[in-house]
Amino acid sequence: MAAENSSVTEFILAGLTDQPGLRMLLFFLFLGFYVVTVVGNLGLITLIGLNSHLHTPMYFFLFNLSFIDFCYSTVITPKMLMSFVSKKNIITYAGCMTQLFFFLFFVVSESFILSAMAYDRYVAICNPLVYTATMSPQVCLLLLLGVYVMGFAGAMAHTTCMMRLTFCANNLVDHYMCDILPLLERSCTSTYVNELVVFVVVGIDIGVPTVTIFISYALILTSILHIHSTKGRSKAFSTCSSHIIAVSLFFGSGAFMYLKPSSLLPMNQGKVSSLFYTTVVPMLNPLIYSLRNKDVKVALKKSLSKKLFS
Repeated sequence: MAAENSSVTEFILAGLTDQPGLRMLLFFLFLGFYVVTVVGNLGLITLIGLNSHLHTPMYFFLFNLSFIDFCYSTVITPKMLMSFVSKKNIITYAGCMTQLFFFLFFVVSESFILSAMAYDRYVAICNPLVYTATMSPQVCLLLLLGVYVMGFAGAMAHTTCMMRLTFCANNLVDHYMCDILPLLERSCTSTYVNELVVFVVVGIDIGVPTVTIFISYALILTSILHIHSTKGRSKAFSTCSSHIIAVSLFFGSGAFMYLKPSSLLPMNQGKVSSLFYTTVVPMLNPLIYSLRNKDVKVALKKSLSKKLFS
């Protein structure tokens, strides 16, 4: 499939570097990152699924966060690894648009699942007596539906606008994946509408979750300050700290990449920035959300004990 008004049927992805000496080093580095990402996220998904005491709203959202991280890392990383071992890392037009759609779908879904998790923590800390009723299975499913609907809407908006463009004969994309900004550089026609969509849609996809998270944590902080027990305050802060770190990495790198005019952000810096939310964040999330969590540690020990005894 190619755009009806474009002669380009395939793109060449430039990758992270054109220095042969660095390629194999980066290949094994990012292969290691991907293995840790896959093992960590699938391990957490399996652990939550097999342990009934983890079937709570908090771990329901964590289950879906791990699923999203696994999926969008898989959409990006294998193709990026190809750029380190291939002379020309070619991707078809259809493959490029497909990668763009699914990358955007999962990355937007992640931003909203993080805001849903912040709301869950707000209810748990500020309204513990009504937590079970407020975060009922029906409410959790509706929140999750909203997460994926926003992901689909954002991905469709960007991908549809991208497919209306005419691409030039120079089909070398200065990136390791089919992302919005590097593809816009290859367009022969005006990208004004696309840039407007980027600022509006990305503004919504970053702005709405950010405001939700900010308000949730402002209320959480107020509630924590009213806790007289030092142990209680420490536990509440510990519950929130991991989420705050992940949110800062994810939204910070995303805003830096998309909410600046391309003239102020050289593509090389954009590639490095995008590595945080395509590679680093999916790898770190299982660690910062689970390994510091006592419930997950207990569930892991029980699962390992059962396997060893069986």
